Amino acid sequence: MKVDVVMPKMGESLQEGTIIRWLKKEGDKIERDEMILEISTDKVDTEVPSPQSGILTKILAQEEEVVEVGKKIAEIETDASAAATSSSEPAPQVEESVETEQPAEPVEEDSSDDSGDMQDLVMPKMGESLQEGTITKWLKKEGDKIERDEMILEISTDKVDTEVPSPVAGVLHKILAQEEETVEVGSVIGKIATSGGAKKATTKPAQEAPKPAAQPAAQASQPKAQTTVQQSAPQVQGTTFDIPRKQDGKFFSPLVRALAKDNKISLEELMNINGSGLEGRITKEDLENYMSNRGSQPAPSVSAPQQTPVANVSTAPAAVSAPSFSGGDSEIIPMDRMRQLISEHMVRSKQTSAHVTSVAEVDVTGIVNYREKTKNEFLQREGMKLTYTPFFIKAVVDAVKQFPMVNVSVDGKNIIKHNRLNLGFATALPDGNLIVPVIKNADNYGLTGLQRSVNDLAHRARTKQLQPDDIQGGTITMTNVGTFGTLFGTPVINQPQVAIMGVGAIKKRAMVMEVDGAHAIVIRDMMYCSITYDHRVIDGMLAGQTLKAFVDTLEGMNENTIVL
Repeated sequence: MKVDVVMPKMGESLQEGTIIRWLKKEGDKIERDEMILEISTDKVDTEVPSPQSGILTKILAQEEEVVEVGKKIAEIETDASAAATSSSEPAPQVEESVETEQPAEPVEEDSSDDSGDMQDLVMPKMGESLQEGTITKWLKKEGDKIERDEMILEISTDKVDTEVPSPVAGVLHKILAQEEETVEVGSVIGKIATSGGAKKATTKPAQEAPKPAAQPAAQASQPKAQTTVQQSAPQVQGTTFDIPRKQDGKFFSPLVRALAKDNKISLEELMNINGSGLEGRITKEDLENYMSNRGSQPAPSVSAPQQTPVANVSTAPAAVSAPSFSGGDSEIIPMDRMRQLISEHMVRSKQTSAHVTSVAEVDVTGIVNYREKTKNEFLQREGMKLTYTPFFIKAVVDAVKQFPMVNVSVDGKNIIKHNRLNLGFATALPDGNLIVPVIKNADNYGLTGLQRSVNDLAHRARTKQLQPDDIQGGTITMTNVGTFGTLFGTPVINQPQVAIMGVGAIKKRAMVMEVDGAHAIVIRDMMYCSITYDHRVIDGMLAGQTLKAFVDTLEGMNENTIVL
C-alpha cells in the first residue's frame, strides 16, 4: 500500500514551505516517526517525520523547491512484501547508479547493505527549533559492548545538555563524530554492530565521509570546494552576498536568503538585524522593514571591503572584550558552552524587550507558620520536603488567571496570547550555570502536584537528565533570587516571554499593623516580590495589577485556606 507524504501545515498563516534537505533517499527503509526531510518557512526550520514505516519509493519535490501546504512531496510503500524484496536484493544496480550520479553518498549505501547488522547512531532531534548538537563526551569507546538504552554519549544544544542512549544492543564499532564537534540533526555520528555486523563493516569503504552525502546532488561533483567556502565564510573580511543557511547561531530561511540575494543585502547586514521571529530569527517583515529604512543608500560594494569591518566594530562590544593583562595576577577562564549560550540569550533579551521592573512587599507569615507546622507530616506522607516554591508558583498562576495579557509573546507586530499556562522556574546547576525547566499546564496542579513537579524537574536538571521538551514552551517564568539572601532583583526576561516574576528572601521585620482597632508594632515574615515586564506590550497598570494579585494570593494563604 502506498502512503503519501505531504507538505505539513506549520502555522495558520503559512501556506508553503521550502524543502531544505532530504535525510533519506529513494529506496531507503524508514520507520514510523523517523525524520525523513528538513523543511523551512519564514518562521521556523524543522524536520518532518515519516507517517508510516516502509520504503521511500518516490521523491516528488526536490531540495530548495517551494511547495504548497498539503501538496504531495513523496510516496512510501508500506507493503511488507515490497519491503522484503527491496532489502533482500544485493542491489548492484543501485550501487552502480549511485557511483555514476551521486559519488558523494557511499555511506548511506553501506548502512542499507548491512541488512540490519550495522545500526546507524544519529544525532537525535532535540526540539522543534533545534537543528544541530555538539558532542561533549563519548561515554563509550570503539569496541565497547553496549546494551540497549545504555548511555553512550553526552550532547549539548542551545537548550539543554543531555545523554543519548543506544537504540540497540551490540558493539560500538565506529565513532564518526568527535568530541566538541557540532553535528546536524539526523547526521550519522557512529555505527553500532549487532549480530555479525562488525565483520561486514570492515569491508565497507569510505564510512567516514557522511558530510558530502548531505549535499544536494547538484553540488556533489564539487564537495571539496563547497566545504572550503562554508568553512571560510565566518572569516570573510569583505562583503558576503552568498548567504548560508546558518551563521554564528543565526538561521536564515530560504525566503530570507532569496530576498537578501535579490536586494543585494550582505551577510554582514543580516547579522546586524534583530529578528522578531522565533528565537530571534529574521522574518520576511523584518527584512522588508530593514530595506525600507535603508533608503537610497546603495548596497556595499565588494570592491571596497575595508568599510565593512569598521561598521561591524562600531556596533559590537568588541572594544571591551579584549583587555590587556600582564604578569601572573590574572587568570583567563574560557566560558563553557552553556555559559556562552546564556550570555547570548541574555544580551538578545535586553536588545529585544523594553525591560521595566516593579517591586512590592508581601506578608508571608501565614505561609511560614503553615509550613513550619506541617512540613514533617508532609515529608512522611509524600516522601519529599515541602518548600516555599509551590506557594509562590500557585500565586503566579492565580495572578496570570486574573490578568491573562501577561501570558503572551510578541511576533513582529502581533501579540500571541497563550491559552495554556506553562510556567518556567529558574534552577541553579552544580557548575554555577542556570536553566529554566517548565511545568506544563501549571494551572492544573495543586500545591502537592507543583512540589512534585518542581522536585522532579530540578533533580533531572542537576543530573543532566532533562529532555528538550522539559525546557521549551514556557509562557511566563518565576525566579527565586532570595535563595542566598538577596532581598529582590531585576531579572532578565526569558524570551520570547514578556514577563518574569521574582521573589526575594523572607526576613522577619518589625511592622506597624492595626491590632484590635489600634496600631501596634509586630514581628512579621516579610518578603519583596517583583515583576519584570516587556514595556512593548505590558504597561505599568497591567504589571501593577498582576503584582497586586500575586501579593493578595500569598497574603491570603494561611492554615484555614491552604489546600495541599
